[in-house]
Amino acid sequence: MLGGMATSDLTDAQWERLRPLLPPQKPPTGRPANDHRTVINGILWVLRTGCPWRCRPARYGSWKTVSSRFYRWQKAGVWDRILAELQRRADAEGRLDWSLHFVDSTVVRAHQHAAGAKGGSAAEALGRSRGGFTTKIHLRCERNGRPMVFVVTGGERHEQSVLPVLMEQGSGQAPGARTTPDTTGPRRRGQGLQQFFGSTVLEGTPDRRGDPDQGRPTPGSCL
Repeated sequence: MLGGMATSDLTDAQWERLRPLLPPQKPPTGRPANDHRTVINGILWVLRTGCPWRCRPARYGSWKTVSSRFYRWQKAGVWDRILAELQRRADAEGRLDWSLHFVDSTVVRAHQHAAGAKGGSAAEALGRSRGGFTTKIHLRCERNGRPMVFVVTGGERHEQSVLPVLMEQGSGQAPGARTTPDTTGPRRRGQGLQQFFGSTVLEGTPDRRGDPDQGRPTPGSCL
């Protein structure tokens, strides 16, 4: 059934906006290469379904071509440049609203054998939790819900430690944004965010890693 899903394919209008931003197509000499539109449709299909590269429908060409072009462009920064240019155009056309920002994150479970690539788990954005390997996707959107910046970390990373990065990257920085504060320590997150936004930040739940009894009710007392 998944093989018949084509709703993720680019429309003609989307392709015309994207085509000028892509690397030049390989000249038709020797073994013919799959055109960029076919490969990108294959990439979108895999990202939408979550299936392995090998399981993509045959209409998208060799799975090795689809996956290698995705990773090669990722390493070359092609995807980042495309996102930045599309954001610049949308901003110039007045389709972005910087008056309000939405920030959220979600945790994605990874397979138990997902780790092992070069660079270690940090380079793979894998973290350990009670449920095993997890990855956390942090996202910032503008008022209309269009994604502006996303950061991928291990699943155990706290949202506050990534918030300054989300607000300083991409277009539309927070008003009065300054240098990124040190929010890596659990007891410094509130101070760092107050420094970043220039206003009072509500304190979160007290950290209990240093004192297991901190924040817990006394035995026999009422909650």
